[in-house]
Amino acid sequence: MRKREYLGSLELLVLLAVMRAGRNASGIPIAREIQASSGRDVALGSVYTALSRLEGKGLVVSELGEPTAERGGRAKALFRLTAKGLREVREAQSMLTRLWSGLPELKGSGT
Repeated sequence: MRKREYLGSLELLVLLAVMRAGRNASGIPIAREIQASSGRDVALGSVYTALSRLEGKGLVVSELGEPTAERGGRAKALFRLTAKGLREVREAQSMLTRLWSGLPELKGSGT
């Protein structure tokens, strides 16, 4: 049985943002997607650190896009989820749904 590596909250947010940003997402659109979807500001350096960890776990892959003049002729790294990454997101969703299920404090909109 394989040892399970659980996702941190930022890692999960990054994976979800990669999914939302499209097949070949780069750092800035990923950070913007996290902010727009969650209201959470995240430093670009934190996004790239999380992406590096996720790539090491085999949950995302990166490739260099075409160099652009607006980047001084440099190419940007583009990221996409792997099949393993999608499985991990689904497992996290399932686990969180089970944990939330039946908690009376989360029912209704009471304060």
